[in-house]
This record gives sequence, structure tokens and C-alpha cells, in this order.
Amino acid sequence: MPTLKIQTGIRFEPELLSKIAIVAKQNKRSLNAQLEFLAQACVEEYEKEHGTILLEDEN
Repeated sequence: MPTLKIQTGIRFEPELLSKIAIVAKQNKRSLNAQLEFLAQACVEEYEKEHGTILLEDEN
């Protein structure tokens, strides 16, 4: 099944990545799903404080 998600390469300190993996397991999420969840929470918190982030049209 095709996806519209963009694959990225993110570098982490090994200890931080291990800890995030433990949090993901506790939340019954994959590491990728946990990272997506954290990124979404970060954006929502930012927008709550600063307003909606407007994206330029991709032409």
C-alpha cells in the first residue's frame, strides 16, 4: 500500500534513541510511530502558543 509519508534520516545520540524506544514500547507504539507522535505534539504545542503555521503552496 503506497503512503504519502516522507522518509527521513534523523541522527540521535544512542542513549536518547534507546530511551525513546523504551517509551514507545510502553505506549505500544513502534519507534517510528512514537517519533511521529512526539513531532505532532511539538507542532501542536508551538501552534497553541504562536498560532497556526501557514504552509506556502507547493506548485
